[in-house]
This record gives sequence, structure tokens and C-alpha cells, in this order.
Amino acid sequence: MESSLQLHGVALSPPLLHQTLLRLHHNSKIAIALFNYAKSLPDPPLTSTSYDLLIDILSKVRQFDAAWQLIVEMDQNNLSPTTTTFFILVRRLIAAGLTRQAVRAFDDMGSFVERRQGNKDYYYLLDTLCKYGHVKVAVEIFNKRKSCGDFHPDAKMYTILIYGWCKIGRIDMAERFLNDMIGRGVEPHLVTYNVLLNGICRRASLHPDVRFERTLRAADKVFDEMRDRGIEPDVTSYSIVLHVYSRAHKPQLLLDKMKMIKERGISLSVATYTSVVKCLCSCGRINDAEELLEEMVRNGVSPCAATYNCFFKEYRGRKDVDNALKLYRKMREDNLCVPTMHTYNILIAMFVKLDKMGIVREIWEDMKRNGMGPDLDSYTLLIHDLCEKQKWKQACMFFVEMIEKGFLPQKITFETLYRGLIQSDKLRTWRRLKKKLDEESVKFGTEFQNYHLKPYRR
Repeated sequence: MESSLQLHGVALSPPLLHQTLLRLHHNSKIAIALFNYAKSLPDPPLTSTSYDLLIDILSKVRQFDAAWQLIVEMDQNNLSPTTTTFFILVRRLIAAGLTRQAVRAFDDMGSFVERRQGNKDYYYLLDTLCKYGHVKVAVEIFNKRKSCGDFHPDAKMYTILIYGWCKIGRIDMAERFLNDMIGRGVEPHLVTYNVLLNGICRRASLHPDVRFERTLRAADKVFDEMRDRGIEPDVTSYSIVLHVYSRAHKPQLLLDKMKMIKERGISLSVATYTSVVKCLCSCGRINDAEELLEEMVRNGVSPCAATYNCFFKEYRGRKDVDNALKLYRKMREDNLCVPTMHTYNILIAMFVKLDKMGIVREIWEDMKRNGMGPDLDSYTLLIHDLCEKQKWKQACMFFVEMIEKGFLPQKITFETLYRGLIQSDKLRTWRRLKKKLDEESVKFGTEFQNYHLKPYRR
């Protein structure tokens, strides 16, 4: 890497370093090697943004001690850590389930950032805790610190906590917080009611029909309360209810409800259309779904990757290679939307199972060119499917590629490959693979020797 940059006379500017680190967000080993090279230059192109990017990459693989070292290093190099730096660390700690450490990092922000924490900072902390299911911790912080005067509770803060209770299925607590909010004179807004409506509808059991009807009655009650308070439901409100019909696999009722919403003059969003497409596809009405996709485009609503994923999942179930490939190529060539990692993984899993390795290679290369991946999930599902088909050479090739990129294989992947090679009497292949693993372990250690790294246990 270093010699290549020097040979072609490429100066490593801050924007180039930033864009390269963004491309390396799945490759911690290479990212830190590039960062160390940038530090060694006479005029290091390092900024707060480049530190933030590397902190995110290292935190993603749970190297939090190394991330803290980088924060201290920033401060020593007069590149003051920002709130963004700490928000990155806090989010990754919460995602790893380390809530106490996350709150401690949030509090330590005051030692590095020269401003007092306010409502906006607490929005982020409480929202991240709730998104990862730690609503009880969020409520504990809310109750403790509002009494200390650290912030002033407002509608947004209550809405975040209502969302948190809905996230873990405690609708009773969400309603209690809504009543508490109103009791304290804080007026709920449209988003508050949509969050509660989503909580009531999103995970409710809809079978048998009596439960489906009970959920619709609960939703109607929220609609009535909204109108009583002078709040008119919007497209999001109606989309949530449409999703109930979709989950209950009632395509005709869903289409009738959608028609009624359009007659009210409400323009449907991409999320609304996607919910209807998903229901039609899962009920086997693929032709109706395709017609709806054309209607979306005619109405100026651009389909998203999730819309196309509905079709790809149905094609996978039908083992319909031709239509899946046709839609994927149309999506790519017409620049309709950028496939997500989930899109690629659905297609890779489908074509590997159907033994279409030429198509798998095409999709794999597209994924690399788009800078989307592959990620750990892509490698894992591909290696497992190849082992299942006893394609040991290809499984080993992708396994080596994965560890060279700095991905740490899951224990089950390692064991599946090991067991398969031994049972297939490929002991020599296993020994070569083990040797490669040992070599990569040594390289991994030397590249990270400046940082206190811990083994990443899954």
C-alpha cells in the first residue's frame, strides 16, 4: 500500500484518507495500517474526522481500549475530540451491551468538550439506549438527572422513552408515560402518537382474527385521541395501520384500505408502497406486486432496496433464477436504487443454494465495486453454503480472503470448515489453512502493537 502510493506520486490528503477509511469500514486491520502510515508522514493528513472514522471502525469490533487511546491521542495532538467522537463511542458501547461504560463515556465527554451537556446530548443518549432495548437504563437516567436539573424534559424526550417502551413490547408503560407527559403540561405531537401507534400495531399478534380486530380497535382509539387533541393523522399513521393488514396476510382488505387513503388525498410514501408490495409478494400475488411497482414509479415514488428485497425473497422461495436475475440487472443498469448488504446477501444465499456460482461471482464483484462489502455476514453465509455443497476449495478460498481482510470468523464457521475437511479426508488442506491462519495472527498482532487490543470474543 505504502509503496504503491509513493510509486504513483499520490499525496495522502485528508479527503483521500477520509474516503479510504470509509471504504475500509469492514476492514479494521487494513484501516489501522493506513492510519499508522498517515501518522508517519512528515505532514500527517490527520483531522478529527479521520480519528472519528477509525474510532468507529475499532469500536465496531469491540476494541474499546484502543478507541479510548485514540481519543487521548487526539487531545494530545491538539485535535480536540468533539461530541460526534463521543457519540460514536457511546453508540458502539451500547450496541455491545456495555451500558454502564457508555454512560461513563457520555459523562467523560465534559472533560474533553468545552461546553455543558444539554437536551440535544441527552436526546442522543436516551434514543440510542432505547433503540438497543435498554429502556430501563434510559428511564433511570431520565428520572435521576431531570431532578438534578441537567435538562428540561420536553415532548421529544418523552417521545423517545415512549418509543423505548414500545420497542420492548410494554405498551402499558408507553401509555403511562404519555399520560404522565400530558399531566405535566407537555403537549404530545404527531410523532408521539405515531410512535405509540407503531408500538401497538408493529408486534401485535394478529392470528386468529379476533386479535387482528382487537389491534385495529386499539389503533382506532389512538386515531380518535389524536383528532380530539386537534392532530390530523398523516401518511405515516395510515402506513402503520396498512402494515397490520400486510402482516395479517389480508391482501384484498389491504388494497381496499390503500384505495380509501388515496381517495382522502394522502400521497403514499415509499414505506407505504413497500408494505403493500411485501404483503402481495408473500401471498403469492407477484403480478399484482409488479403492477404496484410500476404505479409507484409512475407516481414519482422511487422504490428503495427494501421494496426490491420483497421480490427477491419471493423469487428465492420459488427458485425463480431468471426473474431474480432479470430484476437485479434492471435495478443495477437503470440506477433505480442502490442495493443494500441485505439485498446482496439474499441473492448470494439464493444462487449458492441453486449452485449458480457464476452468478454468485458476478454479484460478489458488483458488491465490491459498489463499496458495500462484503461484510462478515456475506462471508459466513457463503462459506456455510459452500461447505454444505462440499465445495471445499472455494470455501477455503473465501475463508482465507475473509481473514486476510481482518474479519474474525465466528466459532461455528471455523468448526464447520474444520469438521468438513477432516471428514472429507483433506487433512493436508486443513494444515495449509491452519498455517495461513497462524501467519495472519502474527501479522494482526504486529500491526496493532501500538494499541492495547483485546481478543474479540463472539
